[in-house]
Amino acid sequence: MRGYDLDLLRFLQVLIEEQSVSIAARRMHVSEPAMSRHLAKLRTVFGDPILVPSGRHLIASAFALGIRDRVQAVVRAADGLIETQVLADLRNMAPKFTIRANDVVIAPMALPLMRALRQDCPNCELVFAPEVDDAANQALREDAIDLYIGATDMLKPEIRRQTIFYNIMKALVRKDHPIFAEGITPEALTRYDHISISRRGRARGPIDRILRDQYGLSRRVVLVVPHYKAMIDSMRDTDLILTLPDMALHRVPLAERGLALFDYPFPLPRVEAFQAWHPRRDNDPVHRWLRETIFRVARQIQSELG
Repeated sequence: MRGYDLDLLRFLQVLIEEQSVSIAARRMHVSEPAMSRHLAKLRTVFGDPILVPSGRHLIASAFALGIRDRVQAVVRAADGLIETQVLADLRNMAPKFTIRANDVVIAPMALPLMRALRQDCPNCELVFAPEVDDAANQALREDAIDLYIGATDMLKPEIRRQTIFYNIMKALVRKDHPIFAEGITPEALTRYDHISISRRGRARGPIDRILRDQYGLSRRVVLVVPHYKAMIDSMRDTDLILTLPDMALHRVPLAERGLALFDYPFPLPRVEAFQAWHPRRDNDPVHRWLRETIFRVARQIQSELG
């Protein structure tokens, strides 16, 4: 067949993946009329509609679905040809990376990640956007963010993800808290007031289910805050118990602040944190370098936690 080149195959790949002219246009940074012209040319070249109406939407044709994997492989192979040169040129680039994450991730990772990125790419800029209640799917699709780092289970199946660390939940109290003298037991936990961290205002979670189901107990959650940082310095003047991920306290001088940690007297599920991105970024060499750097930095922090 004649009449198509690599750029046209890129448009074909995106149209098949998105099954929408408007979304494909946004993803390729072209106007909808321009994307419609590319679709018309693809239909002529391949003798197939590529996208067909289904109610109020478009879906990929059987032919388009049949060639999708091969088209993706061709485009990825072509991108791989320039990857070495692109990475070699990082020192002359000035990319801006926007990552959505919460303060549990930002506090331990922001500075180490910035230093690691700037070793290879001195002119890069790193922006951490706050985590919000809306799922990150649309922000990733629209290129509003480059990556999401967190633990939400609300992402669509199409979104790629990679586990970068595990959080273990710990209890933070003042260093001379009376629970140390009486012993840390499920019953002792219920004799003190607790603080819960939740952006959605949720007071209950796995700890409450374990106390109820395994011990027939319940704890008193008297305060719910959206961010753990707001409470750390206030804990030394109270008998409150604050539950938070161990990653949140990486390199925090607890003794100097009059604070101490203890493990819960029963096993708690680990919280899996991952980085997530849109599949169109899979073979972007700069984006891949960003992901690999994040993975390396996260694992280094995890190893320091023990």
